[in-house]
Amino acid sequence: MRQNIIILFFIAIVCLTSYFVDAKDPPKNLQVGIKNRIPDGICRKRTKNGDSITVHYTGTLFEDGKEFDSSIPRGTPFTFTLGGNQVIKGWDQGLHGMCIGEKRKLIIPSDLGYGPRGNPPLIPANAALVFDVELVGIGKNRYEL
Repeated sequence: MRQNIIILFFIAIVCLTSYFVDAKDPPKNLQVGIKNRIPDGICRKRTKNGDSITVHYTGTLFEDGKEFDSSIPRGTPFTFTLGGNQVIKGWDQGLHGMCIGEKRKLIIPSDLGYGPRGNPPLIPANAALVFDVELVGIGKNRYEL
């Protein structure tokens, strides 16, 4: 009897563990978390389509948290045109309205990331991604030149 209870207890632990491990479903929509909001009175300019923006970022896989890229160890931020299709769609959508110094966490579904092709060898097919992003600069807007 005691042995049966121990076996049932072990089975219950295995089932609960697998339930909680599998409970982290990938996102279906873009999720934007603002980690460091700059008040409107202090923010002089917010990002918009056409702006040349400069960011520091760290990218991890949603599934296991494995880091696949970061500008921070390189010491060189990344510059691109917002809305210019130079980056994944999750960035073009999730970095609108930022102020210099603001930090955001983007949780990006696969269809707004690299989709079914992935970006081998570091990003598998259909991977959801997480980016911690800090806006360090806003340059000229290509539509206002």
